[in-house]
Parts: sequence; structure tokens; C-alpha cells
Amino acid sequence: MSDFRVGIIGCGGRGNGHADGYLEADGATIVACSDPFEDSSRAMAKKHSIPNTYSDYREMLEKESLDIVSICTWIRMHHDMVIDAVDAGVKAIHSEKPMAPTFGEAKAMQKACDDAGVIVTYCHQRRFETQFKAAKDLADSGVIGNLRRIEGFCPNLLDWGTHWFDMIFFFNSQTPVKWVLGQIDNSEPREVFGVPVTTNGISQYAFENGVMGLVMTGKEPWGNGQLRMIGTDGIIEIGIPNEPPVRMLNSKAAGWQHPELKNRITNGTIEATKDIVSALRENYEPELSGRKALMATELIFATYESSRRRALIHLPLDIDDSPFLSMIESGDI
Repeated sequence: MSDFRVGIIGCGGRGNGHADGYLEADGATIVACSDPFEDSSRAMAKKHSIPNTYSDYREMLEKESLDIVSICTWIRMHHDMVIDAVDAGVKAIHSEKPMAPTFGEAKAMQKACDDAGVIVTYCHQRRFETQFKAAKDLADSGVIGNLRRIEGFCPNLLDWGTHWFDMIFFFNSQTPVKWVLGQIDNSEPREVFGVPVTTNGISQYAFENGVMGLVMTGKEPWGNGQLRMIGTDGIIEIGIPNEPPVRMLNSKAAGWQHPELKNRITNGTIEATKDIVSALRENYEPELSGRKALMATELIFATYESSRRRALIHLPLDIDDSPFLSMIESGDI
């Protein structure tokens, strides 16, 4: 079987990261890349021996008969690029995260891919990284008893939060969430990749299996991102500043334990990119599937909606906008 033909949209740092993955993947060849800044596309083409460059991604989609497209652009561009790639007849799409600036766009992208039978993934690459996999394996082995709560801290609910909500689903074996209760603050307006993000936020939620969750966001001096799993007999923490990547507390030893991390994977982006190629070749749901990404995305917008309604939000979420962006536009936040 011949290699899948790959095209990359967006030739910055993330585009080059995807390219590194395709170069390691079995059965994929990058045949083209696209970026409106020609210096970027030419530099990527030279670095990765890509034969064709384009300034307009639509021209690349029209001319190259691509099997796989990577979308490595700013958030507001994702919707149109995913839809255009589906319309061009690609078999798989590997996009950067977050999915989209509104929940309606995120749902529309997933529906378009589902309707066309296109595999789509979003690069929540931490699922492949050693410390997160090790933490899940430890929890699944029962070393902290039965899981009761999963907590996280990160800078904002959208760009960082999409990773942490995805991780929380990962730790709880993709169990659906029943409801969300949240509050957000925009006292120091700022943007990430052209989309406003919250200054501070808090999201509490309940899984269908009884596990509770909490994500806190904001700028704190003690680090960018931490996660914690609390069980009936202990705690597992990831990303604590000035500590090993994973630490554990339980009744079997005094003080914090630092489990040995085996089979180290330092580049989750490469593994994520290889996985979509394998999923297309072997016909399985990839680890970073759009279905899973949409579950994490729903929690972001449900938190916004809870703040807008000042109420607990039962899922599934029944909105299409971003309540945060809508409240900014109306002056309500």
C-alpha cells in the first residue's frame, strides 16, 4: 500500500511539530505545506524536504489529492479549514487545539467529519506523555483506593483548560459529565492566539460515576499547570513545582513517594501525529479523537454558560455561541 499523502496548513512551531511526527510515522509522506507567510512555508519545506508549498491552503487542498491534513493555525481559523478539508475529500484531519472559539463551531466541525466518515483528532498530546500515562496507570492499579475527585490548576479555561479538561476525562476513563457549575472573571482582558481568555475561572462538575471534578484557573506565582487525583486511600499529583513529575501519598508509606517513570515519552505531539496515521491505516478510533475533544470542549463552554446564567448547567449543553465572548460583546462582563 502506498503512503498516505499529507498536507500541513500552518508552518510555524506547531506545524513543524506535526511534520516531525509524520516523518516518524509508518506510511505517511508530507507532499505539501501552506502558509500565507512564504518564508515560513519555504523554511518548513527545506527542513522537512517537502516538495510543494502554497500561500493559500485552499489551492493546496484542490491540487494535492491529500489523504491527511494537519491544521496548525490560530483558533478562529479551525472551523473553515476543517470544513474545507472535509469538502476536499481528505480521509483524516489532525488539528491543533482548542477546537474553536464557539461551541457551535466545535459541534459543526465534528458533525461534518462524522457525516463524511473523516477521522478527526485534536492535539491534546499530553495523553501520550510519560507522567500523565504513569499517573493514570497508578490510579487504575488502586494505589490510592477508589477515585473520588480530580482537580486541576492552569492559567485559563480555553487554551490551557482544554488540555486539563481532556486530562480529567482521560484519568476517569472518558466517563461522561452530568453537570457543571462555574464562574469566570475578565478583570484583566487578554487574548491567546487571537481569542479572549478568562483572567480567572473556576469549574466544578460531576461525572456519571460519582467522581467530582474541579478546575481552577488564573495567574499564580507557583506554576502554570498541576493536576491531582484524590482517592479513598491517597493522592496522586502531577506537575508540582520543584518536585518530580509525579508524586503519590497513601497509607503504605510515610510521606510523599516518587514513582519511577518508565518508557519515557518526551514528545507527545510526535506520538499523537503517528497515532492518527495508524488509526487511518488500521481503522480504529485514535486516542485524540474529535469525540473526546468535544467532551472537553463542552466543559469549557458549559462553565462560561453557568457564569452567564448564574446556575448549574446540565449536560448536554444546548448553546451555539461562546457565552464569554457574548458577555464581552454585550458589556455584561
